Parts: sequence; C-alpha cells; structure tokens
Amino acid sequence: MLPRFSLSWRGPLLALVAGLASSAALADTLSVEGAHVRAVPPVSTTTAAFMQLHNAGDADRALVAASTPAARVAELHNHVDVDGVMQMRQVEMIPVPSGEGAQLAPGGYHLMLIDLVEPLHEGDEVALSLTFDDGQTLEVAAPVRRIETMGHGMSEEMPEGKAEGMSHAGH
Repeated sequence: MLPRFSLSWRGPLLALVAGLASSAALADTLSVEGAHVRAVPPVSTTTAAFMQLHNAGDADRALVAASTPAARVAELHNHVDVDGVMQMRQVEMIPVPSGEGAQLAPGGYHLMLIDLVEPLHEGDEVALSLTFDDGQTLEVAAPVRRIETMGHGMSEEMPEGKAEGMSHAGH
C-alpha cells in the first residue's frame, strides 16, 4: 500500500519554485567576461585569475569568495599603496556596483590561486566558482594565458602564439 501524503507540500514547493525563479533572474544580472588565469612556470605554486564582472541589476553586489579544484586555496586580493610601495593584500570582498561591475586585473583586484594541485600550462582551462554576497554562485571556465611583463609594474596579456619572437632586449 502506498503512503498517503497531505497536500500541504504545495505551499513550500511553490515557495521553492518562486525562489529558484528569483535566483535565475538574479543570475541574469551578474555576468563574467574575459576570465583567464596567469600562466606561471611549472615550479610555481601560486598564480592569479583575472576577469571583468558585470552587474546589470538594480542592487550593488560583492564577490565574497572563490574556489577552484586547481588550487587548495582561492583568495580575493587587491594591490594597495603602503608608504609608496605597492603591496598585495587579501580582502574580504570585491564590490560589484549596480549598473557597472568590477575589473579584476594585474595591479588591482584579482583572485589568488594558492597551492596549485598541479602545474598549469598555457591553454589549460581552470574551473572557477565565484560566490556573491547574495549567495549566488557563478561557474566560470578560465583559460590559462601568458602575461608579458613590460617593466615598471605594467603587464600586457599576450594571446596564444603572439609572444613568440618578441624581445625586450635593448630597452
């Protein structure tokens, strides 16, 4: 004999469906562009991830956490000027203003991937999970790219195959 169920489950089920629909609407307001991870030598155990976060919604958001299977730890970081010296510091959140967004780039906000599980190679893809202050999570696939240093703290992303034959000798 089958157990009898009360129809009282309809209210919670409708609330769950409404909540999921609301989350789906929020998911459309946050997006990620240009995600990539810096290629580092195979002996390096840390690297950084960069991207543009866009917030098309009406409410300010904040990135509050990140994770990846490629590293044991993923932290939110920023560069700050301390007595004329730029230093990298962990931050609790990265603001993503409504109608704008946030740029995660060398010399500014970025994700630090610490204690890499295995070496990353140019062209590999790193899965990133980004968690926002409203509980929303975005899953991102970030290719590993080489970033060429131009001196004076400046860096330039080099698309695959574009850095060959370039030299900074004589500068």
